[in-house]
Amino acid sequence: MSATTHPPKHLVREYLERRTREQKPPPSLEEVRRQLGWDMLTPADLKLPANRS
Repeated sequence: MSATTHPPKHLVREYLERRTREQKPPPSLEEVRRQLGWDMLTPADLKLPANRS
């Protein structure tokens, strides 16, 4: 099981740099997740920690 839940910072920076040069409207959230590789996460990887009361 992978402990990484987010792409590396350098990939996010590269993505944002590409997006700022494009003259198109921003992509959908699903497309952003796909481009950053977040769509490859399994539901178990996306679980949030339980709140402590």
